[in-house]
Amino acid sequence: MANSIQPLGQRVLVKRIQAEERTAGGIVLPDSAQEKPQEASVVALGTGGKDDNGNPIEFAVKVGDTVLISKYGGTEVKVGGEDMLILSENDILGIVG
Repeated sequence: MANSIQPLGQRVLVKRIQAEERTAGGIVLPDSAQEKPQEASVVALGTGGKDDNGNPIEFAVKVGDTVLISKYGGTEVKVGGEDMLILSENDILGIVG
């Protein structure tokens, strides 16, 4: 796989933010018991899209934003040895402030 990926269209490349490995009580959770994190950092934006009138559609997110993503959306890819996710901008639920 390439060292960098440029998403196409209204897609976004994100890296999941690692979940806590311990519970509030101090219990260490094995990888198999952890849920997939729903917070991710935006790494790259796609080339964009056009509306019905041919006008460019602007992305609601920007590189560096922390976002909430749908739990099972997107396609997992490896970029430079790191696990990342390419997903449609529609699979982004919100921006974490």
